[in-house]
Amino acid sequence: MVGGRRDGGVVSVRSGVCTFPPRRWGAREEMCGATRQVGRVWGLTGWSGARSTGEDRKLPAGARFGNRLVAGRVTHVAVDPDRAFAPIAGIGGERGWYYAMWLWRLRGAIDLLIGGVGMRRGRRDPNALTVGDTVDFWRVDAYEPGRRLRLAAEMKLPGRAWLEFDVEQDANGTLVHQTAVFDPVGLSGLLYWYALAPVHAVLFRGLLRAIVRRASAQAVVT
Repeated sequence: MVGGRRDGGVVSVRSGVCTFPPRRWGAREEMCGATRQVGRVWGLTGWSGARSTGEDRKLPAGARFGNRLVAGRVTHVAVDPDRAFAPIAGIGGERGWYYAMWLWRLRGAIDLLIGGVGMRRGRRDPNALTVGDTVDFWRVDAYEPGRRLRLAAEMKLPGRAWLEFDVEQDANGTLVHQTAVFDPVGLSGLLYWYALAPVHAVLFRGLLRAIVRRASAQAVVT
């Protein structure tokens, strides 16, 4: 079961917006939690050197990136980190994306129409990941079993995008962090981010909740 979730606030940072639903802490603990999460966002600025294998083919030569945009969420699940991470490690491919699969398929179909890779690549292995593996229209950019998965987008985009999941143990279970990062190219990149922000908010929020449900269900079964 999910432990003490409620709708959270929005913290503005120079590189974008970080949204995260805190647990029912006191005001002091909630502020400390917010400070730690914003610190994680600032740490993401080091991603500028991260590249996917198909990235240079998708963007025009000399493309100039705007300010990095970040949207993050965190929720609590009353299981240990290994169980919390298991649904994350198994995401994509035959298992799908756990929530609103029709939206993921639609995005894949649109990507194919405009010359992208679409969703047809799936996964190399349904149960194992390594850096460099494809996961539908993503590629594994960083992977630490039981702790962290970062995916670099390889669909057609007016910029560069990543989706990261991190888990960390706390006193009552595990915190699951989800962070979306986008480096826009020009006005088209900004328009893309803000036009799709409501859709992405629903999609990524639903995905995070589905991950928590699967982790909780696995704990009940075992």
